[in-house]
Amino acid sequence: MSVQEENLDDVISSLIDVDEEEETATPQPITEKDYQKEELTGEPVVLTERAARQLEKIKQQEEMDDNLYLRVAVDGGGCSGLSYKLGLDYRTDEDNVYESHGVEIIVAPKHLMYLEGMQIDYPDGLDARGFTFDNPNAVENCGCGTSFAI
Repeated sequence: MSVQEENLDDVISSLIDVDEEEETATPQPITEKDYQKEELTGEPVVLTERAARQLEKIKQQEEMDDNLYLRVAVDGGGCSGLSYKLGLDYRTDEDNVYESHGVEIIVAPKHLMYLEGMQIDYPDGLDARGFTFDNPNAVENCGCGTSFAI
């Protein structure tokens, strides 16, 4: 059983065992700030081997600084309300750092709730070319492939 399944079982068990006091309590909304305090249980942002190779190719062609990381972020806008942002950037003290296929990825804490578990690929064929995003948190994706809704 995975950690996520165990956590889900714990949540279901706690909901089933609710006593009368808890049933009458006023529910408090979870804010973005509260979410960031919780331990994230899913996978961090990962790259496929193709995406990692493409990023290294770009860094070499552009003769970029080796101290640059791949920054993955979310911005308001796009067809579905939120859009993905990729760029090479320097790390800050607040960034979360991950490694995938030799590429170091940085994500600001406020973006984790939107990106956790996302896979970035780089198909290079006749029907598709460019970075693509497979985000398990997205409930809706735009046809453009770069915007989504939660």
